[in-house]
Amino acid sequence: MARRRSRGGILVLRLYVAGRAPNSLQAIVNLKAICDEHFPARHDLKIVDLLEHPAEALADGVIVTPTLLKVLPAPAQRLIGNLSDTQQVLLSLGGA
Repeated sequence: MARRRSRGGILVLRLYVAGRAPNSLQAIVNLKAICDEHFPARHDLKIVDLLEHPAEALADGVIVTPTLLKVLPAPAQRLIGNLSDTQQVLLSLGGA
């Protein structure tokens, strides 16, 4: 399968998680695998623990975890869940 890249440069992502909750841990694993396969060296991933940084989550309007925010390139996207549906994640990130 050919590797896909974000149109418009680096893919900027924020993944909001809640500590070591099972869905949060699974979302981290799933997203890292997707980024490594489809956006190698072309992504900037920041993982934010809502339990440690609630103000940052509030500023982004995140109230449910796990939540993935695609910040750049525009348009911004938001995905909620453990990111196990790779095709849906790629569609949202612009890589499908």
